[in-house]
Amino acid sequence: MRHPLVKVALLYTTGLLLAEWFPLSLPALLGMGFLLCIGAFVWERARPWLLIPLIIAVGYANLISRTAVSSPKDLRLSLTNGPVDGALRGRLVTAPSVRTHWRGTEPTFRTLAVMEVTAMRNKTDWLPASGQVMTTTPADLSGQVFNGTEVEVAGIIAPPPDPVAPGLFDYHAYLRRQGIYFQLKADGTSSWHVLGEAKPTMSDRFIAWSQRVLEHGLPEKDEPLRLLEAMTLGLQTGLNNDVYAPFTQSGTMHIFAISGLHIALIAALLVAVLRGARMPRNGCGWVVIPLIWFYTGATGWQPSAIRSTIMMTIIIGGWSLGRPSDLLNSLAAAGLVILVWQPQQLFQASFQLSFFVVLSIALLMPPLEKLLNKWLAHDPLLPRDALPRWRRWLEVPLRWLAMSLATSLAAWLGSLPLTAYYFHIFSPVTLLANLLIVPLSSAALACNLGALLCGTWLPWAGELFNNAAWLWMRWMVGLSEWSAALPGAFSYVPSPPAWGFIAYYLLLIGCLSGWFFRKENFRWTFTALATVLTVFGWAWHTARNETTLTVIPLSGGHAVFADEPGRANDWLIDCGNSNAVTFVTLPFLHAQGVNTLTHLALTHGDLQHIGGGAMFIRAFPTRQIVLSPIRFRSATYRSITELLEQLPERQRVTQRGDILGHWQILHPEESDRFPQADDASLVMLGEFYGSRVLLLGDLGRPGQEELMLNVTNLQADIVITGLPEQTEALCNGLLERVKPKLIIVADSEFPATKRAPPALKNRLAKQSARVLYTRTTDAITLRFTPDGWSTRLMREPGTNAVDSALSFADEADDP
Repeated sequence: MRHPLVKVALLYTTGLLLAEWFPLSLPALLGMGFLLCIGAFVWERARPWLLIPLIIAVGYANLISRTAVSSPKDLRLSLTNGPVDGALRGRLVTAPSVRTHWRGTEPTFRTLAVMEVTAMRNKTDWLPASGQVMTTTPADLSGQVFNGTEVEVAGIIAPPPDPVAPGLFDYHAYLRRQGIYFQLKADGTSSWHVLGEAKPTMSDRFIAWSQRVLEHGLPEKDEPLRLLEAMTLGLQTGLNNDVYAPFTQSGTMHIFAISGLHIALIAALLVAVLRGARMPRNGCGWVVIPLIWFYTGATGWQPSAIRSTIMMTIIIGGWSLGRPSDLLNSLAAAGLVILVWQPQQLFQASFQLSFFVVLSIALLMPPLEKLLNKWLAHDPLLPRDALPRWRRWLEVPLRWLAMSLATSLAAWLGSLPLTAYYFHIFSPVTLLANLLIVPLSSAALACNLGALLCGTWLPWAGELFNNAAWLWMRWMVGLSEWSAALPGAFSYVPSPPAWGFIAYYLLLIGCLSGWFFRKENFRWTFTALATVLTVFGWAWHTARNETTLTVIPLSGGHAVFADEPGRANDWLIDCGNSNAVTFVTLPFLHAQGVNTLTHLALTHGDLQHIGGGAMFIRAFPTRQIVLSPIRFRSATYRSITELLEQLPERQRVTQRGDILGHWQILHPEESDRFPQADDASLVMLGEFYGSRVLLLGDLGRPGQEELMLNVTNLQADIVITGLPEQTEALCNGLLERVKPKLIIVADSEFPATKRAPPALKNRLAKQSARVLYTRTTDAITLRFTPDGWSTRLMREPGTNAVDSALSFADEADDP
């Protein structure tokens, strides 16, 4: 049987998917499995057929057993009423990971560590508890606590935050896939108490020693050195997303995960050295496999490293025993081992990318190799000696270059939908960047390994290796920035739908394997193409006749993104403060596939609404910035206007009555004077397929009266308002003029002044219109079509959630 483990892996994976989509009780699954085992044992003729549901049931039961509540002490039974101010005792099961964020030139630190909980204090009593919790502390705890340290930590215990808007990183789901359902937010180092001895582990000692070795002979700990430590040891301290951005945009970020590339290179170097020393194959296996497992353990047992080491163990084991190599079978064996050990990994982005890339190389390289051999082959009747000398000299490097490009192409094609889904990026420059950067990363990693082997007993050689590695990394940084800056190097794209995944992989495999081009398969080919084109045409027609407005809460402020067909009339009204721009507004626009914004409107001088305006204008290509005719006194607003004075062609100062696309400016005028900035907020009225939307910003009572005095027709189906500082939003007189069917109040949990007051809630509850508060729903998406309008909420009111403003930095920590 060819590839026997592939069929087993597919059946087992089917069980995991069924458990995710249709969870059943564990006793029922165990009973079903027992009956299938008895049937397969007794009924010999049906045994091959009974093994199929049995393998599916094993995967089904494994995932359910890992995720079901099986203990009365489970934290999921104790923490059911929202956030709790308490404390936890337990043992750290991961080494503390320190992340650095920069506020201007000042670094701030955040330490993440997973704790295996044994007890919980709620108010005064300590009670037994079980489960894993992610602890988050705004301080650097490195060197104070270690993996295995018994600790007691006080803070706010709550479920991880859900994303506040569509397309943002789902930190809740990310942790849940690791069996972590709660996080504890500590105030600082004073919230931590070590109960036993804080003793560094072997991994901690190895990494500390490795850092000293890799830094030997270098004048300072600069960015290339930190990147080298991240690539070789998996350390992220001192680096932020801005450093990694060029590598992400050029599609070379994978070189900083201790993954298949690292493990394969280390194994290849070790095998080359040992084979050069005349060691037989089986001896190489006995030496290389323990050494790569040592490296995996010494660098902290990172999941990506474990996956790669398992796969390399299987491949090297088969090679050392003289067994014929089969990449697909080895891949299936590695996948089975990993998914039996941790079935939740199937739903993690890193697992999917790792295996899809290797699977793509295994499936796509044979047809690509055939094409390359056909293009590079010379006349078979012509002796090689008769070829021109230049042709013979170029044959080897050309073949190497072609094979490298084919491998990069196969990996890129295989990972394309996944990178679009998880990272919202399409990066064709990846083919060029990987061709240049991967060899340099291999050289840098080899130099670092050479420095570690030299250690402290041969310091002059280690210094030579370190300087060479620094040079390679410096070139890698330069090449990544150069390739990311090329025209058309990358673009942001929305997540593809499920049917897009299926169609893409079917077409890719069918074309490269030649199956679609066989005469006997013509009908199937025509049917598949017609189906894909029909579904694509239907999706395009639907999007062409649809406009969406998304109201995004931004911790005291809010933004509204209007996405009309095409990109010519897209609007972003306000952008939030600098924290919101970094962690919400920009990632949200990227997730929608927006690469250039046509209009940015800054409604008024409130820091919570436009504090990150200058940062946004510098970071995101924006054609026109629309401003109120009122000049606000806030320093932040003045800094934005000073920046726009240098860009006069992009600035547009509006007046009452101006019409910009589907939007009309209703308020204010340049002559208006108000004591509060909120009363001078831009008021905009939009109309989409006959439905009218009124955006009030933070308009206070004096501004509302001025609006009613100067505008005759204020009727709208939907009204969106923030909360003014001094007065109350949406007075009764304005509601009578507007007559809305839906009222959206953009409020938030923090700061407390931006929570909708009870008096406002009671007054709006008497209206016939439906009222939604972003404090309880997060983002609200309005969809307008020729048939009418509808709403979609990120979170149903009444579900527990942690204020997202406190979690912006956490969400950015884990890609």
